[in-house]
Amino acid sequence: MVSGEPFEGAPAGRESRAEFKHPSLLSSPSSTMVTVVLAGKGARMETEDSSRAVGLQQARSYLRNVDPVLARLIDDRPDFDPRAWRDNAFGLPPTMGLFGALLFQITGQQLSVPATRRTLARIEALFGGHLPSATELLDVDPAKLREAGLSWRKIGTLRDLAGRLSDGRLDPQVLSGLPDDVLMAELTAIPGIGPWTVQGALLVALGRDDVVVPGDLRVRKAVQAAYRLDHLPTQQEVLAIAAKWRPYRSLATSYLFTATFAQAKTPPAAQRKT
Repeated sequence: MVSGEPFEGAPAGRESRAEFKHPSLLSSPSSTMVTVVLAGKGARMETEDSSRAVGLQQARSYLRNVDPVLARLIDDRPDFDPRAWRDNAFGLPPTMGLFGALLFQITGQQLSVPATRRTLARIEALFGGHLPSATELLDVDPAKLREAGLSWRKIGTLRDLAGRLSDGRLDPQVLSGLPDDVLMAELTAIPGIGPWTVQGALLVALGRDDVVVPGDLRVRKAVQAAYRLDHLPTQQEVLAIAAKWRPYRSLATSYLFTATFAQAKTPPAAQRKT
């Protein structure tokens, strides 16, 4: 979800419907994990992967019924797995914590996906082949981060975020359990972090099911192409189109992303402005 963050943000989405009890459609795989799903006074046990498969089928059916454009995208990609596609398309590790996802998003502000990957690779090399924790980032000389390709503005944002996570002003566990709009408010209080950055982290790290990224240029271009618009839609227009996708806006967004990546293969797509 790296398309360059706009400075004017759109409102965060509401929480998805309470009755949806399947594991996140975008969460990391764990076939050995077991989920307890409450049903009235009882409880039933089921593997996370099998429950996720049911939830994914339910979400696809819902989106096909409410939006004929998405129905076409879904039918064109019957084996599409949003979780596996996300990891492959953006070069993300199988699991990524909240700080890692925010680092990924902040690094990618105003950069193309290839440029973001190159910068992240240099950052990983600086930390022995992995993305740093908040503490590790604070311990490194900021000049080294600048040499890796981060701007001073992004370094300042990351160090501010890392400082808050390290000294207890922000608790990753607490943040991960907050509703989307509350988490949005907490993180956008940090200079340099806007809605696009947080929305991407909600998708990448937390696997929230009802997130759309209206300020992402790739999403806007995908909406323009899929809905055959004669103009690049505004953020508000993307949100209006996406309203019918609730509570599965994340899955719909993933289908739009994969459509743009498929189109980019032949011929190569022009990179976004940095």
